Order: sequence, then structure tokens, then C-alpha cells
Amino acid sequence: MTNKLDFLIDYLLSERKDVGDIRIPDNNNDKFRLYRSLVNIRPAVKADDSFLQTEDEYLRELTESKGITDIADLTLIEDGVYLWQGDITTLKCGAIVNAANSGMTGCWQPCHSCIDNCIHTFAGVRLRYECGQLMEKQGHEEPTGQAKITKAYNLPCDYVIHTVGPIVQGQLTEEHCRLLESSYKSCLDVAVQNGIGSIAFCCISTGVFGFPQKEAAEIAARTVREYRQKHDIQVVFNVFKEDDYEIYKGLLGRN
Repeated sequence: MTNKLDFLIDYLLSERKDVGDIRIPDNNNDKFRLYRSLVNIRPAVKADDSFLQTEDEYLRELTESKGITDIADLTLIEDGVYLWQGDITTLKCGAIVNAANSGMTGCWQPCHSCIDNCIHTFAGVRLRYECGQLMEKQGHEEPTGQAKITKAYNLPCDYVIHTVGPIVQGQLTEEHCRLLESSYKSCLDVAVQNGIGSIAFCCISTGVFGFPQKEAAEIAARTVREYRQKHDIQVVFNVFKEDDYEIYKGLLGRN
């Protein structure tokens, strides 16, 4: 894997005219941070086939080394619904949901820990390119509460569904709640329209986007339950933090 990572870094550096002379680190962890940083700031343009082939091989090996979780191995917490604490980029299911920004081309901050950055990093550069093509065709930023679908590339899921959730600055309003519900419904609609049988939701709009965790989880659980009354789709509530896990655990399993 080291030779592949060196090749990827050399290629990414050769594309740029603004980084000067950068010495490739000896440590593999530092090498990966450099690779990830260069990917995060790379424009939404095509890459050579040689780069894409090497990136595919490298990222798939990397994800396999982290361990892939199959939805088939999860335990239901209620009818058609799972609660899972883990890395959503390692989940094998129909689609995972990305909490995107209105530009819809991923997080551009090098090595940021947000889910948008992680999904684009481990999917590979073709994801940003596809998102860029979608946004160029659309001609304007993505409205809050809507969703778009793309391929998943090097992620173990089949598709990524990107949605822009509301940003809460100050007091939570009814409009914030309506828009968050719309994000969940839009993602579910996109999944059903594309024949996708399972979808994994992250905690949309919480964290740095300011939506209170408990209220967000209540909206998510209610919206999914209502939707599943009419549509046969499996849903995973994916959480990363322990407090989110406890909130969802308290809400689910009551039907």
C-alpha cells in the first residue's frame, strides 16, 4: 500500500502549482494525512485512469483493513429499523446519507473530521467530480431539505444520498424542524425512487450545524416511522457519539 500512496501523492502534487516543494513524509500516517489534504482541496475535475485505478485499489484495501459491517449482520431495534454506532464509511448497505453543504461538492477543509469530508475522502475523487457535474447542470446551490443521489465509488455501500440540513444559529424554530423533516423525507424518497432497499442516516444537522441532538433524533425517528408505514425500506440510524446512541436508544424500540 505504501507504493500506491506514494504514487497518489506524487500525482496530486504534480497537479498543483501553489504548494512549492513538499517532502513526502516517511511515516504512513503522515503520508495519508498529506494525501487526504490534497484530495480535500482538489477541484472537481477528472483524473487520469492510472490515478483512479490506483486510488480504487488503495482505498478499498484501506476500508477492508478498518473492517466492513454488513447491514445483514445488524440486529433490529424495532421493525425495519437498526441503531448502529460506528463509522458510516465502512457500512455495506443500499445507501448512506451524507450531511452535505449547499455547494454539494464535499468539505474543502483539509482533514476535517465532518462526515462530508470522511465520505468524500474514502469514496475517492470521482465523487466530488460527479457532485460537481450535478451542481453545474443545476446552476444553483442545493436548497435546504432536498437530496441528490450519486454512486458510492470505493465505499462499501451502493450509493450516497446527499442532503443539506438546516443550520441552527440561536433559537430552534418550527422552520428548522420542518426543513430537517424534509431532509429525511427527501432522502427516503430518493432511495425508494431508485429501488434502494436500505438506507443509513447520520445525525443530520447536529454537531457544528447547531440542531439540538434530542429534538433532531425525535424528528428523525418520527419521520422514518411514518414513512415506513407506506414504504418497505430498512433504515439504519448511524451514530458516532455515545450520547447520540443513548438518545436514539431511548426513542426506538417502542413500537
